[in-house]
Amino acid sequence: MLNVRSVLVTGSNRGIGLKLVQQLAGKSKGPEWVFATCRDPEGPRAQDLKNLAAKYRCVIILQMDTSDPSSIQAAAAKVTEHLQGAGLNLLLNNAGILRLSTLESETAEDMAEVYKTNVIGPMTVTQAFLPLLRKASQESLQKGMSCSKAAIVNVSSVLGSINKLHAWDHGHVINYRCSKAALNMLTRCQSLGFAEDEILCVALYPGWVQTDMGNAAGQPPLTVDTSVRGILNTLGRLTEKDNGTFVNWEGASLPW
Repeated sequence: MLNVRSVLVTGSNRGIGLKLVQQLAGKSKGPEWVFATCRDPEGPRAQDLKNLAAKYRCVIILQMDTSDPSSIQAAAAKVTEHLQGAGLNLLLNNAGILRLSTLESETAEDMAEVYKTNVIGPMTVTQAFLPLLRKASQESLQKGMSCSKAAIVNVSSVLGSINKLHAWDHGHVINYRCSKAALNMLTRCQSLGFAEDEILCVALYPGWVQTDMGNAAGQPPLTVDTSVRGILNTLGRLTEKDNGTFVNWEGASLPW
């Protein structure tokens, strides 16, 4: 079972991120801290998140734009202050965007914007929170690797699989596919770079889910609740043998 003292979720004001915060906070033996970040905590789109924070004392909302390095550093400083010397067990790089496009209509501007959020964002966020992840790993009495000890989970997509090239006839979305392929490579690099620190690194596909992003591409089969329950169950089962892998919400291995 997943048993973390502290977790941070990016892009937590809606969709999968919001449901992750809700289910983590609602666990009977849940985390002491659930850091929920989003770009505009005071905006109308963050109302559901604010409702969760009012219901659960462990939920701490922080402003963080994953495409803004200064915003990331400010959030990392606040998390460090809240943790009062403890480490961060689990980083869920969930924030992501998509711009609908075809191979011929794709623009350099959309490509750069999506890449900045979906690839550079997780890279920069991880760099900022790495000292806290290392601290959690060093102070843990657990052997090996696990999400309960110290882990980086990059929310990816099967659309980024070069081997599978899933649903090409359904939608090209070049910016999204390329960004997720790059995120998968970042995950592999992180798994090698942080192996000595015993920080588990995985790329995770939540499935085609009934969110704003998922609905934009058609009729997704998965509810957000089903996806997130699967994700949390899977995270609780991951060990060092899963380091550097690409899995779906049920824990099944996916082709790069």
